[in-house]
Amino acid sequence: MRDLSALQVESFLEMMSAERGAATNTLQSYERDLEDAKSFLNAGGVRLTEAAPDDLRAYLGHLAKQGFAASSQARRLSALRQFFKFLYSEGLRGDDPTAILDAPKKARSLPKTLSVDDVTRLITRAETEAGEPGGNLLLKRRMHLLVELLYATGMRVSELVSLPGSVLAQTGRFLVVKGKGNKERLVPLSRAAVTAMEAYGEALAAEIGDDPAAGDFLFPAQSKERHLPRQVFARDLKALAGRAGIRAATLSPHVLRHAFASHLLQNGADLRAVQELLGHQDISTTQIYTHVLEERLHELVQNHHPLAKQAKKTD
Repeated sequence: MRDLSALQVESFLEMMSAERGAATNTLQSYERDLEDAKSFLNAGGVRLTEAAPDDLRAYLGHLAKQGFAASSQARRLSALRQFFKFLYSEGLRGDDPTAILDAPKKARSLPKTLSVDDVTRLITRAETEAGEPGGNLLLKRRMHLLVELLYATGMRVSELVSLPGSVLAQTGRFLVVKGKGNKERLVPLSRAAVTAMEAYGEALAAEIGDDPAAGDFLFPAQSKERHLPRQVFARDLKALAGRAGIRAATLSPHVLRHAFASHLLQNGADLRAVQELLGHQDISTTQIYTHVLEERLHELVQNHHPLAKQAKKTD
């Protein structure tokens, strides 16, 4: 006599084919996934058609222990959801045990970043080129300023390239940046960034004359936006990386923004302060950097906690 669960899986697949027009590959995938779940549950004395939420959680936990990626676990859960919805709609079950199950969370990928040494090499190269005679002085000083500003402030590239020309006329070491939703925030400038801005302002004045601060944008360009397009900056940044001996594929304006945040946290900055500087509305967005904090705290304990010091002596 055939297992009732097997018969109901067969009915489910027939429905998916006839009513939903599911492709052969999809049907085979559903069949494999349901068969795998059935085998696991049967080993624990539970029929697939009678599985409770905790039984299905145990199955998903089993997949995780087996090393299945979150996306693969989610696909198996999707097959189970479709199957139990079918049973419920056909009156074969009075409930849907998958309704209260959470989808497996995908691990959030850590942002690419640069080491302090690589950033130093990049900025040093830009500064050296900006001080060399010949060539297009304005473009070289513009690149130097762009890199200094990006690493000093952690601005989004869209915020950086669209800075107003009035920035050149200001005094002090703070910038007002207009971010998402026109929300303004105050970001500090490094002395190097201030110096680079002064040098760039001189080159810009020599190029366009009169008062460059009266222009609409700090980085004017003949584009539809009337300022330097972010794609052009990204391209030029990769070229600079290559000249600095840094693998260009690893570098983008966004990577420099991540380096800004990571290096601040490595040196003791508070996560909330970094959130403000980056212009993140929600602290959860900034929490992708908690791995940096965890590494720093681990190092702090290993180097300074009395018990850790004592353990090192006994090794």
